[in-house]
Amino acid sequence: MTDIARIIEIVEPQARALGFDLVRVALFGKTEVGDEEHTLQIMAERPETGQLLIEDCAALSRAVSDQIDILEAKGDELIEGAYRLEVSSPGIDRPLTRPKDYAAWIGHEVRIELSELIDTRKRFRGDLVGFDADTNTISVEEDAVVYTVPLSLVARAKLVLTDKLIAASRPIDMTGADTVVEEQED
Repeated sequence: MTDIARIIEIVEPQARALGFDLVRVALFGKTEVGDEEHTLQIMAERPETGQLLIEDCAALSRAVSDQIDILEAKGDELIEGAYRLEVSSPGIDRPLTRPKDYAAWIGHEVRIELSELIDTRKRFRGDLVGFDADTNTISVEEDAVVYTVPLSLVARAKLVLTDKLIAASRPIDMTGADTVVEEQED
């Protein structure tokens, strides 16, 4: 069985060395992605922009791949069998994985799935109305009811793509977007 914590120990220093914050490391099984091999997904971001450019993804992919190759050459197999390495930016409807993510996105709609029941529920979809760093709890308002959820019970959480989220998101680096190349027809 793959040890994600061990993979994070390998990936995080590579991301930090490039100036990135690690958002998430996940290993998806063959059936989850409809493929014949596992996918190791790494999400990272530049702290100042909340995004990665394609060049950033490529640099992190190379750094992680090189480090994994070094470890495997020494007999330390992190992932059994073939796998695909996927490095990306978290995107606009990003997963919420760290306390600072919840604090930064208060006022936006979220979808949260818990590892165990609270008030007979495991799933919540509503506005993120608060994050208490002292108690490590999240407040979600759904249908005019505010639920307080311990961060330790969150199995998955992500922002929901809304017009408000689009308006609030930092602009993507559009370098070179104004250059239009027209093809001539023969």
